[in-house]
Amino acid sequence: MQYFINVVLPVPIEKLFTYSISAEEAAIIRPGMRVAVPFGKSKIYTAVVAELHQTPPEAYEAKDIEHILDDYPVITEIQLKFWKWIAQYYLCSVGEVFRAAVPGALLLESETLILRNEEGIVDENTLKDDEYLVFEALQHQSILRVQEISQILNKKNVLPLLDRLLQKKVIVLKEEVFEQYKPKMVRYVKLGKAHSSEEDLAELLNSLTRAPKQSQVVLALFQLQAVSKKPIKVTDLEKAANCSAASIKSLIDKEILEEYLIQTDRVVFEGEKENAGLKSLNPYQEKALEDIKISFQENKTTLLHGVTSSGKTEVYVKLIDEYIQQGKQVLYLLPEIALTTQLISRLQNYFGDKVAVFHSKYNVQERVEVWNNVLGNKPKAQIVIGARSALFLPFHELGLIIVDEEHESSFKQYDPAPRYHARDAAIVLANLHGSKILLGSATPSMESFYNVKTSKYGYARIDRRYGDVLMPDMEIVDIKEQTRKKRIKGHFSERLIEEITEALELGEQVILFQNRRGYAPITECSTCGHSPQCPNCDVSLTFHQRRKQLRCHYCSYHMALQKACLACGSATIDTKGFGTEQVEQELHGLFPNATVGRMDLDTTRGKHGYERIITSFERQEIDILVGTQMLTKGLDFRNVGLVGIMNADTLLNFPDFRAHERSFQLLTQVAGRAGRTQKRGKVIIQSYNPYHQILQQVTTSDFKGMFQEQLYEREQFKYPPINRIIKITFKHKDYNKLNEAAEWFTQSLRNVFGDNVLGPEYPPVSRIRNLYLKNAMLKIHKDYSLGRTKNSIKKIENSFNAIAQFRGVRIIYNVDHI
Repeated sequence: MQYFINVVLPVPIEKLFTYSISAEEAAIIRPGMRVAVPFGKSKIYTAVVAELHQTPPEAYEAKDIEHILDDYPVITEIQLKFWKWIAQYYLCSVGEVFRAAVPGALLLESETLILRNEEGIVDENTLKDDEYLVFEALQHQSILRVQEISQILNKKNVLPLLDRLLQKKVIVLKEEVFEQYKPKMVRYVKLGKAHSSEEDLAELLNSLTRAPKQSQVVLALFQLQAVSKKPIKVTDLEKAANCSAASIKSLIDKEILEEYLIQTDRVVFEGEKENAGLKSLNPYQEKALEDIKISFQENKTTLLHGVTSSGKTEVYVKLIDEYIQQGKQVLYLLPEIALTTQLISRLQNYFGDKVAVFHSKYNVQERVEVWNNVLGNKPKAQIVIGARSALFLPFHELGLIIVDEEHESSFKQYDPAPRYHARDAAIVLANLHGSKILLGSATPSMESFYNVKTSKYGYARIDRRYGDVLMPDMEIVDIKEQTRKKRIKGHFSERLIEEITEALELGEQVILFQNRRGYAPITECSTCGHSPQCPNCDVSLTFHQRRKQLRCHYCSYHMALQKACLACGSATIDTKGFGTEQVEQELHGLFPNATVGRMDLDTTRGKHGYERIITSFERQEIDILVGTQMLTKGLDFRNVGLVGIMNADTLLNFPDFRAHERSFQLLTQVAGRAGRTQKRGKVIIQSYNPYHQILQQVTTSDFKGMFQEQLYEREQFKYPPINRIIKITFKHKDYNKLNEAAEWFTQSLRNVFGDNVLGPEYPPVSRIRNLYLKNAMLKIHKDYSLGRTKNSIKKIENSFNAIAQFRGVRIIYNVDHI
């Protein structure tokens, strides 16, 4: 009897593929296990088994699998269901979800090996110089990889050369799958068995009198064993004995010491042994906790709406504790990696080594370890803190999901597919696991608050700050008026300089927010008006002072800052606009005695970038911290007395239907970093339009007023939360072909959906990485079936792909576009 498996391949293809397996393999294989399968002419991929059956495929003959990679399923049944939902809802393939969900080390792919052809007879005189170098290398080494040949020849593209060698029968190629994950092994030492008794020890020390370094090592080992009962690491022994690795190696060779290896996790908790007790809640937090529990009993998604610094984290901690006592797993989602840095230490103080962290700044090996710990339901991964990718971990006993700062647009994945929203996907994941879900925010998104108003979500409110600290005192400064009266220095109004001076004199710290990195967004020749543009994108290059560079923030193209204008040759180059670098430089001039720090994408590269800046600000080593929106997201600094917003207008005047909602959220959040302990904080907002409705609502903390106003506008123009939207982007390097394709597709959509289709239009940046972009937008009413809508779109796409001239045009769907 024949057996078959349907597998998910990590490629952007809609359907599952069927492979043939033997009866013995059928007895072993279960859904969720990985298998290596041949795909295409010579590639080998890692695939995940979705189902076993006995129906052969009709369109093609099923190939055999290469081999089984796992002894047990590494993907759970619920994960497979979740992947299918994401693929269906966000209009992408399950293969794309698979590639995004699984750490790279579990996605084995084949590597081409080059071997010498033992059967071929080679005439060395016919070989060219580069061919002879490869032939000679294979005399000394039986196997070479493509990468190694590139290094030997110092060439990037060696495939034509390999092709020539194949034709001359000098080499043969072999595809092999490599396991990329290697467990971390730590070296430990102990005293050899022959020296375990006291007499043997005395004799040993006598015999080492002529080798003082080795004698020192043995004595250091005794001292370490006396202090701790733990196994002794080789590195610790080196430090304690102040010796080299050679001394320890010679003792191992003499069998005086015995070496052994222990597998260890790469990320280890190093906190206090005694876990701190949970803080007691104030009456407002207690009331919110009760409301959440009542809502959970009704199986509702619940929104916790607490003002900034109201102690939402303490409410989360109480809930987490309850679910951990029941032996459940907890997922705590955050929008920014910067936030995890602060939260990890807080949760580790309460829950010790039950906390695991999962986000993209960790390397592949570390992520695989967290994956395996969650899969094995181990105590060290009972609480998982992470950014949006943590949703895809293989949970078994998931009891609670907390989505903190749920309004944040960082929860939306933009590129590559799947373009999912972590908050919405988390709600579906909670339903699949039968677990509870809590969304928390000081400024909830329009969608979530609308769901509260329509009784779809439960609701809990904390409207007082912890310790009854007053909300910050907000002041709007009219910089148009200040500029007219010449009361402005650089980009700082007199009022802001006064307040910074006062805060520094009182020993308080200051946060300044400017939502643009770099020094200046535009450099312009004041003689001819020329501004350097990116050759690959339709944007001007941003000036970065520190590196003396002009950089494109879309494709990373960069060039040195020009001394003279590239168009007219004049040396009259001026900058327009300002970014965090320029604010930092101006601060050095205005406050030479203050320590200034900067937190943006340029300063937080690397795994510990965030941690370094946040820790030094917490320790009060930095007086003034300048940053982009990374600063706004729930960070808790105890000594911040003043927050300054350099220019609120850049947020308000953004061409997007969410601009006003986002401005309110961002300004309220950044203001919430001020005065979080006893003293009331101060916030200065600089603006050219101080009477703007949103700025007035921010200063009076009028969330409901903003919500009502925005909801009325959205109802008029059919935007979320009243309607759903799907943004469709067309990409191609040929401008004319893109225009034709976008027009054809949009017209087909109009034939089905009528006036609910907008576009096609060019976005503000209409060319990125030499590809032209054009957008169309489809508005779908809440009551209309989303499934039927997507089927109609797919039918139009199939017709579109059948037209030969449009075949190269790429279509990207962004469901619930933000």
